[in-house]
Amino acid sequence: MMLYREQKEQLADAILMLERAGIIDFNGHFSMRVDGDHMLINSGKSVRSALTADDIVTIDFDGNLVEGEAVPPMEFRIHAEIYRRRADVHSVAHTHPLWSTLFTMAGKPILPVIMQAAVLGEIRYFDKTASINSQGLGIELAHVLGDHRVAVLRSHGAVIASGSITDSFVFAVYLEETAERQYLASRLGEPHVLAADEVRAIHANLAKPHLLQKVWDYHHAKLKAER
Repeated sequence: MMLYREQKEQLADAILMLERAGIIDFNGHFSMRVDGDHMLINSGKSVRSALTADDIVTIDFDGNLVEGEAVPPMEFRIHAEIYRRRADVHSVAHTHPLWSTLFTMAGKPILPVIMQAAVLGEIRYFDKTASINSQGLGIELAHVLGDHRVAVLRSHGAVIASGSITDSFVFAVYLEETAERQYLASRLGEPHVLAADEVRAIHANLAKPHLLQKVWDYHHAKLKAER
């Protein structure tokens, strides 16, 4: 009997949907905290475009396998150190998005230029280009993220931390949509950035659980149509 089957299936679907959206590639990973000090995460060898619940393993925060046979991704420290620092976080995604990463390569901030960006909060910047494959780097990244939801890594990708798989998925989508539209708008002129009071008002409206669920449902319906 597979433990946490429903959660593993949801994680697998989240990764498949992000892959279809071009936000996760062959190296992205997504996790969920379980039992306080363990996590579910896709294995390092898993094929992100053909993932199933069988590709999700259970590990502790030191990377030791608790359930499953394949080893975790080498960057499991991203997840482990955020979970250690943040009791409020129950899901972490590490993505390799195109548009968001371009901004980190150019040293340009991703700004709240669309309404969905208001849900993300401040986007933190990790000013290193490296695989986060040591505890020290994981701790540094967790420190940079702090109490925020999103961090971007120079020339590397993004990290999203939240209370649920659904929320982390949606924030990953919102981050990439914001970066793409900011870039495209900049080709026409200077993009208008939402003012702080606009961000607060929009956040209050768009951060509602049923609206985040709507984004998940939209992408999940497309995934189901493939099957």
